[in-house]
Amino acid sequence: SGKDDDQLLALAFKLEETPFGQLTYMRIYQGMLKKGNQIVNVNDGKKIKLARIVRMHSDDMEEIDEAGAGEVVAMFGIDCRSMDTFSDGNMDLAMSSMFVPDPVMSLSIRPENTKMQNNFAKALNKFTKEDPTLRVRVDSETKETIISGMGELHLEVYIERMKREYKVEVISGAPNVNYKETISTKAEFDYLHKKQTGGSGQYAKVQGYIEPLSLEEQKELGKTNEFINECIGTNIPPEYYTSCEKGTNDAFTSGSLVGSEVEGVRVVLQDGAAHAVDSSDMAFRICMASAIRGAMKQARATVLEPVMSVEIDCPADFQGSVVAGINRRMGLIQSSDVNDDGSGVKVLAEVPLANMFGYSTELRSGTQGKGEFTMEYHNHTPVPKNVQEELVKKYKEEQEEAS
Repeated sequence: SGKDDDQLLALAFKLEETPFGQLTYMRIYQGMLKKGNQIVNVNDGKKIKLARIVRMHSDDMEEIDEAGAGEVVAMFGIDCRSMDTFSDGNMDLAMSSMFVPDPVMSLSIRPENTKMQNNFAKALNKFTKEDPTLRVRVDSETKETIISGMGELHLEVYIERMKREYKVEVISGAPNVNYKETISTKAEFDYLHKKQTGGSGQYAKVQGYIEPLSLEEQKELGKTNEFINECIGTNIPPEYYTSCEKGTNDAFTSGSLVGSEVEGVRVVLQDGAAHAVDSSDMAFRICMASAIRGAMKQARATVLEPVMSVEIDCPADFQGSVVAGINRRMGLIQSSDVNDDGSGVKVLAEVPLANMFGYSTELRSGTQGKGEFTMEYHNHTPVPKNVQEELVKKYKEEQEEAS
């Protein structure tokens, strides 16, 4: 209803780092914010006392004591993430966050000087709080810090901000496109994992099949993969079922072709065998992961690459060179419209992300600095056969070097 006398409901939609600490911009949807009152972060249950409320006019701050429904205010001293919901503690409603797409590009980064490690960690923590589309993880094999985001420029901006705001010089690796893997047909598996060492060894056997999961089924399930247990009896003791599921998830995390995330696969476990002494949680987990990776090779596994929707605006004189540039990058032109007075043109295309590196420089130089483009994630589609062979070969070489 959005009235001042309703219970408080507000959304933190933007965070900003200032010399005085974190400044949180908040939109009040209903109720009142009053200085000195206590509010609750609905997402994590933390209680916060409002010490200072300000109204922003460009870069000027006006101190205020209260704000009502419909107003946008800023506050200091609130530790929260972007898109967190706040109430006065009497309401258990969380506002829906904006749509956050999966990242499409990754980059390995490290501070130039190890003394800067603290500032480096602080910067990454701050950036992930304010931007839900930026993800940070540490690679389990190489121990490198990997940042993932929505494109080349997105990641470059954060590297530049680290240098400017936190005085951290960063060394970055080559950008990596986030490929995925899937299968084209059904395949059965019958896998025995047997390892004998001194003392108790490892023994596990699993049987079943994998099959493709359509987009409609994925939407219905609300997830990209599915594990179904159809075991009857105790050939596989029930206490090992969760280990089989964990092994399935391990195989989904790192596929058989290029080690990428797997999606669009249903795994059905039908039978197996165990040993009274040598079977263990770890044995069934390893057995299941190996069985699925082996079966994926029989199920015509394919690599999927992210394809971006690209919108280019440029003067009509340069339309030919822009279209030629998109074709060179294996893009598909969806439409090309000239504006009403004939001076400019808007080109819509779908282009594989791997071919978009360095495009901003090419567009600027090819249109005398007058062309500009935006791109957003569209979908993942299978890569051409020759590209898949190159990716698989490169992945095998990297694995051999690592070992």
